[in-house]
Amino acid sequence: MTDSTDSTRPAPLAGLVVVDLSTTLAGAQATQFLADSGADVILVEAPEGSPMRQEPGWPGLLRSRRSISLDLDAGADLDVLDGLLSRADVLVTTMRPAELERRGFTAEALAARYPRLVAATITGWGTQGPWSNYKSYEALVMAKCGIFHSKRQLAPGPDPTYVSVPYASFGAAHSAVQGILAALIEREQSGLGQVVESNLVTGVGAYDPYNWFYEMILHRYPDAFESQVAAFDDQGRPQSRLMFALLVATTKDGTWLQFSQSAPRLLQAWVEELGMAEELTDPKWAGFPVLPDADLRFEWWNKMISKVGERTLAEWESTFERNPNVAAEQFRSPDEALDHPQLVHERRVVTVDDPNLGPVRQPSTLVHAGGNPLTDVRPAPGIGEHSDELRAFASSARPETTPVDGNADGVKKYPLEGVTVLELGAMYAGPYGATLLTDLGARVIKIEPLGGDLIRGIMAFPEAGGAKVLQGKESIAIDLGTEEGRDVLHRLVKQCDAVLQCFRAGASRRIGFDEASLRKINPDLVYLNAVGYGVDGPYASRPAYAPSMGAASGVSVTDSPLVRQGPEDREELLTGARSLYAGGTVPAVQADGVAALGTGSALLLGIYAKRRGIVLADLVTTMLASCTQILISRNTSYAGRQAVTRVDDEFRGLGPLYRMYRAADGWVFLAAPEPDEWAPLVRALAEYDGIKDERFADPESRRVNGAALVAALSSIFGTRKKDQWESLLTAQDVGCVAVAQETAEWCMQTDDFHNAGYTATAVSPVFDEHRRLAPLNSFSRSDVKADAGCTLGEHTDALLNEIGYGAAQIAALRDKSVAV
Repeated sequence: MTDSTDSTRPAPLAGLVVVDLSTTLAGAQATQFLADSGADVILVEAPEGSPMRQEPGWPGLLRSRRSISLDLDAGADLDVLDGLLSRADVLVTTMRPAELERRGFTAEALAARYPRLVAATITGWGTQGPWSNYKSYEALVMAKCGIFHSKRQLAPGPDPTYVSVPYASFGAAHSAVQGILAALIEREQSGLGQVVESNLVTGVGAYDPYNWFYEMILHRYPDAFESQVAAFDDQGRPQSRLMFALLVATTKDGTWLQFSQSAPRLLQAWVEELGMAEELTDPKWAGFPVLPDADLRFEWWNKMISKVGERTLAEWESTFERNPNVAAEQFRSPDEALDHPQLVHERRVVTVDDPNLGPVRQPSTLVHAGGNPLTDVRPAPGIGEHSDELRAFASSARPETTPVDGNADGVKKYPLEGVTVLELGAMYAGPYGATLLTDLGARVIKIEPLGGDLIRGIMAFPEAGGAKVLQGKESIAIDLGTEEGRDVLHRLVKQCDAVLQCFRAGASRRIGFDEASLRKINPDLVYLNAVGYGVDGPYASRPAYAPSMGAASGVSVTDSPLVRQGPEDREELLTGARSLYAGGTVPAVQADGVAALGTGSALLLGIYAKRRGIVLADLVTTMLASCTQILISRNTSYAGRQAVTRVDDEFRGLGPLYRMYRAADGWVFLAAPEPDEWAPLVRALAEYDGIKDERFADPESRRVNGAALVAALSSIFGTRKKDQWESLLTAQDVGCVAVAQETAEWCMQTDDFHNAGYTATAVSPVFDEHRRLAPLNSFSRSDVKADAGCTLGEHTDALLNEIGYGAAQIAALRDKSVAV
């Protein structure tokens, strides 16, 4: 192994036993995080092995576990499972609700048999509602939620496009991690476990930073705002000023670059660096970057792309060193991303010597502490490699448990009730990680500058940009640049359990709220750095934006894999720029959300570790590192790795039985890739002769005759409406959904999703009663809450009063412009 951890520090989850019955990517990524954090994860596999072993990156996904092979339909092996669960702290399943009930994994049965067990259930659609027993394939969820529509400009034309990054699985995985850690924290007091539920639908809903409220406003006031739901119009012309700030272009020697010049001063520096500032004095470009005419936008966009193409990659790298106000990232593949200088500097890439595969390169743990990974990554086990020792463990003496009255006085309503987090950050990627904890009952105090977090004003409608990230928080607006403001901060720190710090390297130290300074005030503080690149290193001082992180990590190229380096002509250049832009900048799913989910998990891990007496100093998670984690099934590399799947040239899917088809009134997504799903599909389509062709008689024939099968199914699906197909096929337990053709952020606010439980009603001081994304978890004993956002400084007086300031002192702070 190339890297090592601090062997003197216990791993945060050391001693916890996790039984992993999951068979999906979401389950594997959840238990990978737990194993990376030191838990003893027992992978229960069928005799033929976990389905995750079919993933190219399975050695990364299944690392650091012990494996036991069990037949869960055999009585003797069920006794072994019972023995394991009797000794476990956590169970993780990905079964559909009907199977959970059949196997006795209901909340009531588990509580009676294993009272201290925290059982995490990760499903595609939740355990209640009209879609709860639909197949849980990732693509079905993203198609029905509108993600395929939101990302439609991955390819030319207006049709929805297949999305390759497993956003929904990663979202559900970290929802489960957060639910598990919250339930374990609650168990410290109650002594009881409980069932924790998460699902892919709300998991994918967590990514969007602000468009949810933008869509709400557009539908409330359709005549007040003009909707520009796509980056480019039907003729390929830019529709937004962001096209200039977030330019995608190639260098003279053919390397694609993603620029990120979002702030006005950075955009000005960008234009000056390109030598185009003088041209903007021409009245023709009045109002730049807001240009009202589509042809003008297209002309200026082309000019900028041409200017970028006048310099080689080496020349641009020299530019970035010389001019810190201009920055760009190369578009890297998932494998290439692990060569990123910042990841290498932070030791976020490890090579594990596997006894069968040889060297296996993969991302290190998502969370680092003390400048190192949380644990030494161990090779993935062979199928049933630890069966003998685990059978012995299962039959050993059961631990004694003391009955606990779960209704005793003092048991808290919310799993994180009593936990207080102080947030020092701006925008979305880090702060939304703290927002997730408010739904679990944590108190999150957000310190804002006097003008407010920049995200509040990022959209034309006041407060719409920040409404999602501010849900459930208390806002205090103070000037930390003043001695009086820092005194307020220090008093708040004394009463907090954790601090979340999200600013670029060096900023916290300059202002005096770095970890060392704040721990002098509160030695028991959990302090998490949730930053873009890192706390030090070659890129640490660079601004981090979702598009640049998507490019650097391989996320953008994964979603847009057909763009070649070095386009041969102008049309290929412009087409590639549009596609790569869609790969990393569509708000519905992008790097900001990936980082936020990782931040929530890291913050809870630190809090739970502290409850166990384990202090994690220099706790760090980064946007770049989190984005490599979502791709671990693709960026884990070794000799002989099987080919990574790639979307077809039309962006319809991965093969004839896992793709979109045009219906009579739109599109459906068919998901029936497994051999045992063919017969139900044939039964459902029995009236159509095309499906009975001998060329499709067995899996190998279907593979060889894939084009013919696509043609046959295309002909069939064109005969009925999409909702009819969804009803017909799901009745036969075949994976099929109508593909939503509206933005994901609005789709999930509609009545169907609300009635299915994926949104909750909240009341905001700005938006009155509205629908927001439901909490990512539900619990069998504990409650969750779904609060609305807060206004700037809404809680300033109350918080100042709470920490000892009287009315006269508060008035003095306002008079001196220290507080708002």
